[in-house]
Amino acid sequence: MANQDITYIPDPDPESISSDVTAFNGILMSTQIPTRADGSLELGDITAQSECTLQALKVALEKAGSSMDRVLHLTIYLTDMAERAAFNEVYQRFFSSPWPVRAAVGVAELAVEGMKVEVTAMAAKA
Repeated sequence: MANQDITYIPDPDPESISSDVTAFNGILMSTQIPTRADGSLELGDITAQSECTLQALKVALEKAGSSMDRVLHLTIYLTDMAERAAFNEVYQRFFSSPWPVRAAVGVAELAVEGMKVEVTAMAAKA
């Protein structure tokens, strides 16, 4: 069903069944995983994965006409809540006060074995 008031920007991965960003009335929603600039997955430690995930979010939002400082809400999915502090260290390099509303959720696993973090963000369009 076509919705003319909703814009979907597809994930560049041809096998993906998810959009990279969705926009409606000036609000964007984006879900990102630890994807490097070349499209490969970063499956190293939580710091490396967090950096790649938040950088991928930054790129997706900018391509859609928004930015990290326009993020309203962020949901962070972590496979190990003990790694939340390490994620937060990286998070503070990408965001500053006033901080987005956020939630951290512990999950048993993510879509790819070894993936430790995934984020979903809502942002205002610029």
